[in-house]
Amino acid sequence: MTGIASIGECMLELSGQAGPNWRMGFAGDTFNTLWALHALSNDRPATYVSAFGDDPFSQAQIAFFAENGIGIGQSPIITGARPGLYAITLTGAERAFTYWRADAAARQLASDPAALAKSLENQALVYFSGITLAILDDAARKTLLAAVAKARAAGSLVAFDPNYRPRLWRNREDAQAAILEALAGTDIALPTFPDEQMLFGDTTSQATAERLGKLAGEVVVKNGEEAALIATNGAFHPVPAVHVATPVDTTGAGDSFNGGYLAARLAGHAPVDAALRAHRVAAAVVQVRGALAPFETLRVAFDG
Repeated sequence: MTGIASIGECMLELSGQAGPNWRMGFAGDTFNTLWALHALSNDRPATYVSAFGDDPFSQAQIAFFAENGIGIGQSPIITGARPGLYAITLTGAERAFTYWRADAAARQLASDPAALAKSLENQALVYFSGITLAILDDAARKTLLAAVAKARAAGSLVAFDPNYRPRLWRNREDAQAAILEALAGTDIALPTFPDEQMLFGDTTSQATAERLGKLAGEVVVKNGEEAALIATNGAFHPVPAVHVATPVDTTGAGDSFNGGYLAARLAGHAPVDAALRAHRVAAAVVQVRGALAPFETLRVAFDG
């Protein structure tokens, strides 16, 4: 079991606006994490598990994955479907997003339960997020969680970032229930404190770590430029972030932190060392435009 698999939605990304012109790329929270994880994982087979359209943009997306050593497993190709789209607008380095994703192909990623389960076979790590859950209807969400549970039972390590985005959920209660169900089947939880504060009312990072530590054996609470807090075996370890004086674009910082952390843990690094490496990776990402930094940039940051 050597592979790494990430489940979710990769969209068309419009960034770097210059007058009426934009740069188009491909990104999305779980893909951003897989991108970093793949760059830092010593050639482990990488699979992005989703659903894709048959239009030229979907074909270009799949080709981009392949060019960078990332497969799509048994992900379905949906006739007539197309990918979602988002645009990044910046105020200084802080980003805002505008989305067009209501009918994205990725919403059908659990439409073939057998294919989904097959894509998760023989994976050392399976990763997904609260956004993965949010884009699915109730039945598809159950199919997804069953497939993840099957992979975990077969020996896969499961990592999950709750990544709460209110606009994707019917209501707060649905989000709470789905995210708690996912956490109950998780080995490594990678929440962000402001999200958890908004969703569950936590007052501190330690409150988040304590609450989630009852569900997952290893918890890493991210908190922007503040220290990350690791909770394992009842102990808490703050790990200072790397300050970047003049960030260019903060898109994908938390996702790349996740990728760096998981790559380090798969390589046998202890949690605190993994978080130090992950902070360096995130700091490198905020110094480039868009969510995806070049592989070599990520590797240099990871190695320090």
